[in-house]
Amino acid sequence: MTISGKAALITGAASGIGRAIAEVFAGAGARVCIADISIDAAQQAAAQIAATYDVKACAVEMDVSDESQVSAGFDAMAAQLGSVDILVSNAGIQIISPLVDLKYEDWKRLMAIHADGAFLTTRAAMRKMIAQGNGGAVIYMGSVHSHQASPLKAPYVTAKHGLLGLAKVVAKEGAEHRIRANVICPGFVRTPLVDKQIPEQARTLGITEAEVVKNVMLKETVDGEFTTAHDVAQTALFLAGFDTAALTGQSITVSHGWHMQ
Repeated sequence: MTISGKAALITGAASGIGRAIAEVFAGAGARVCIADISIDAAQQAAAQIAATYDVKACAVEMDVSDESQVSAGFDAMAAQLGSVDILVSNAGIQIISPLVDLKYEDWKRLMAIHADGAFLTTRAAMRKMIAQGNGGAVIYMGSVHSHQASPLKAPYVTAKHGLLGLAKVVAKEGAEHRIRANVICPGFVRTPLVDKQIPEQARTLGITEAEVVKNVMLKETVDGEFTTAHDVAQTALFLAGFDTAALTGQSITVSHGWHMQ
């Protein structure tokens, strides 16, 4: 099982989990395309990865909720790297709010990035993979919230649940083309996205930030530890390199035991 020589597009890859996945993939010999809403950050990340791992890397500007940008991004990747073999649909945001106070525009914005973005990038990737005829892997960045709920996160929980259904459909439709689809479901990973949630939840719940970390985020883990971006990246590497349909349409939870299936 290897991804050496394969070309992978990772959304939201200029930082955080996406950046960690891009680095692990490059270290395994893959060519990587850094897709991010910030082209400057994407270009910087691609240059650093190319220099560090001696692989081809490119950068594309991509708002995953913009159909034309997604299509153009995959065309640019294919032109620069030669193929589209792996998609990691990772871009995301978080909005903390009680459901009764949640603004409709905030609901739509989060769903556009997580749900519409997953659809648009999947469709573009599958079109390339089918035309190439070499199969491929689609990996969605789900969450423990793909399986259970927490207060204050209605759109996020809804979108992450939806990725499980999308992966199963892609697994069914992609099988004849040797395209596999799976979902990684991390627990809390200490990224800028999570760091932003800590004070937001502290204000909303009326507790300290330390209590948010200990009693909300890590309460259900077996060891009180955050999942790391490297943990998630290693899981993505495994799924990308597992090249048979023995493992498709599945979710793998990486959460220090927070959620057990």
